[in-house]
Amino acid sequence: KYQNDATGRPAYDPAALLKIILFAYSKGITSSREIQWCCETNVIFKALSCDSVPHFTTIAAFVSGRRKEIEKVFEQVLLICHTQGLLGNELFAIDGCKISSNAAKEWSGTFKELQEKRAKLKRQIRYQMREHEQLDKSEAADEARKQRTAQAIETLNNAHDKIDQFLKQASPRMGKGKRPQEVKSNITDNESGKMTTSKGTIQGYNGVAAVDKKHQIIVDAQVFGEGQEHHTLQPVLNSIQSRFQRLAISDDILKAQTIITADTGFANESNMQYLHDNSINAYIPDNQFRSRDPKFTEQKQKYGKRHQAHKTRKKTVFSASEFSFNPVSKTCICPAGQQLSLRGVRANERGIPIAYFEGKLLQCRHCDKKQQCMHNPEAANHRKGSGRQVSFTLNETRAPTYTDWMKHRVDSLLGKQIYSHRMSVVEPVFGNITTNKKLKRFSLRGKDKVQGQWQLFCLVHNIEKLKNYG
Repeated sequence: KYQNDATGRPAYDPAALLKIILFAYSKGITSSREIQWCCETNVIFKALSCDSVPHFTTIAAFVSGRRKEIEKVFEQVLLICHTQGLLGNELFAIDGCKISSNAAKEWSGTFKELQEKRAKLKRQIRYQMREHEQLDKSEAADEARKQRTAQAIETLNNAHDKIDQFLKQASPRMGKGKRPQEVKSNITDNESGKMTTSKGTIQGYNGVAAVDKKHQIIVDAQVFGEGQEHHTLQPVLNSIQSRFQRLAISDDILKAQTIITADTGFANESNMQYLHDNSINAYIPDNQFRSRDPKFTEQKQKYGKRHQAHKTRKKTVFSASEFSFNPVSKTCICPAGQQLSLRGVRANERGIPIAYFEGKLLQCRHCDKKQQCMHNPEAANHRKGSGRQVSFTLNETRAPTYTDWMKHRVDSLLGKQIYSHRMSVVEPVFGNITTNKKLKRFSLRGKDKVQGQWQLFCLVHNIEKLKNYG
């Protein structure tokens, strides 16, 4: 890709470009313009670049267009870590770190929401056009006001055309849950997704990493454009398996009794079945595992609840126990004596069948106990609303599931001891990348390009481990 001596000026040596990019990322510098400025002014960058100053477009193109080459270098460094004894292959901890992307969440929405936004822009354009015509007819109107109106029309037209072109070319984006539903698309970067974090909702990617316990070496790094993590477990494990075979580290690392741990976001029935059927030594708890642990029974009484000072008291409504439910005939009578409609019977994530009921709209709308029964009584007052919804567990005596198999493993003394290592293995890695290396936001768009940038930062982390422990 750099053999252009006959057609143009000599290309920069890829080794020099890689060195200055890795060093810049290790210092928390991700901007290609800032890297170019450092090559002009910083003596260390001058030494690494052999006193050359690559243009920022060259640096940006090198990062965004070399995903496969970056992955090869990542694997070479991983192999060096293995030969120097930094890989224990005893326990791998898997987790995800949600990072903002180079896309605004204001340009997100389902196709229906984007169509409504396009119609709203049309109305605003027509309004501005009428304003512009009136200003043209008025002799008292100043030229600056006319220019502002013309600029507003141009801006609205560009936004309208951008949405219109996206709706014509793209198709609705479906989620990867048990029952796939349409999720919000993004006009700027449709491979990124809206994600909920502890600091609010972001538009970004989930950087998933698998970390070895011995020296916190990252053995696999991938990005996903969805906030849910349960569908990422199998791709990560398959990637680890093929990489270790390719590097001749292990023919079957997953069946070599290497322990796999991950948090509750990776737990669902299909993943548990995959781990069981492939004899993978994994410990992935469900979201109720703390409530089953006797050590945490007095935690709330001792330390109180989180955010207790800011908690708003919820409205108390009729509980499900005040509804009359017949599990044989699958009927439900509300406290007002009205029969609710059966909406279906579905199994939840733990395989327990649950019957879902909903009150008829007209009955709930004119019910005297509406204020006491519904959290949002106004929902029954309009045509597209809904009545009171309630659900009941059908049978507790059910066949054991793969989730039960994992519960038994995690709740054992050995399982608790093994799972206690997960946080100390993987969380410091994300702290190093996001805080020390200052990766607060991916600067590229598109999953392939972001994947390369994420692997570059993980590569810097592994090289730092080589420097300290190799």
